[in-house]
Amino acid sequence: MTDPTSAVASAPNGRHEADLLIIGAGPAGLYAAYYAGFRGMNVAILDSLPEAGGQVTALYPEKLIYDVAGFPAIKGQELIDNLVEQAAPFNPTYFLGHRAEEMTHDEAAGTVTVTSHKAMAIVCKAVLITGGIGTFTPRPLPDAEEFEGRGLRYFVPKLDALADQDVLIVGGGDSAFDWAHNLQPIARSITLIHRRDRFRAHEHTVEQVLESPVRVMIHTEVARIIGDERVKAVEVFNNKTDEREILDVQAVVAALGFTADLGPLTRWGLQQEKRHIIVDTAMRTNLDRVFAAGDITEYDGKVRLISVGFGEAATAVNNAAPVIDPSLKLFPGHSSDQP
Repeated sequence: MTDPTSAVASAPNGRHEADLLIIGAGPAGLYAAYYAGFRGMNVAILDSLPEAGGQVTALYPEKLIYDVAGFPAIKGQELIDNLVEQAAPFNPTYFLGHRAEEMTHDEAAGTVTVTSHKAMAIVCKAVLITGGIGTFTPRPLPDAEEFEGRGLRYFVPKLDALADQDVLIVGGGDSAFDWAHNLQPIARSITLIHRRDRFRAHEHTVEQVLESPVRVMIHTEVARIIGDERVKAVEVFNNKTDEREILDVQAVVAALGFTADLGPLTRWGLQQEKRHIIVDTAMRTNLDRVFAAGDITEYDGKVRLISVGFGEAATAVNNAAPVIDPSLKLFPGHSSDQP
């Protein structure tokens, strides 16, 4: 099945129009895309990461989540895939790899324009910010820009993408060890390098990897990535002895973690408290036509769970509906009542 998020729109003249712009393609944002589509809205989704899924895809795609209603247990990436599939019938337009930079209001036209760092201007009638903990930027490797998407990746949402390849995993946290463990039946060979001799991953997973055929190299870092059109090898060095080695690999997974920053959102005039956006019970921010939902929000009694974010997303969309179209009612009725 074609991935609905892969068809990122190439809007003419760097301009796209939508009823609702969702900033953040994590669980809350993806559910909001479904719910807004269900309410008949034309939706655009913008996210700084190259894959939908936010923190879930970036940090724990293979871990089981136990507190999503209706699922006794579900893997992180499976949850994201289901959310994308749920929204797909309503054809949301994805702008992945776009970081929101500027926001302007046109009160006379009743619109908000958000411009990305790639100069894509999205003109909408309301904005819903579901950015989790802000802009998520992967920590880079040497030569990262040259080989990103050509053998170098920061996520492994689909393990089969690395089948029968020699894989280098860089990092010492949960993501690095989870991928090393889960890729064993699929990859031809796996090498994991870490710049220290202590790991930040779950002890049981570390033990499983150390007892497996995975080659683990400590005090080791990437010197350079070698290749032309794609990755062919990586030169690594021991940061204690400077001893160097060329590893023949076709895939590099950089699991060095991410930096999170509210970034440009801090310039938009949003009322904030400790890196979170303050909202009321309707998920309205202090800015006209701007709503927020999910982990990025703050209010008295706030609980930061995926399940709570789903409810906040539905609340935000329903309250945005009459703002987008005054003829729309706050409550749409139940989905089970729809034809």
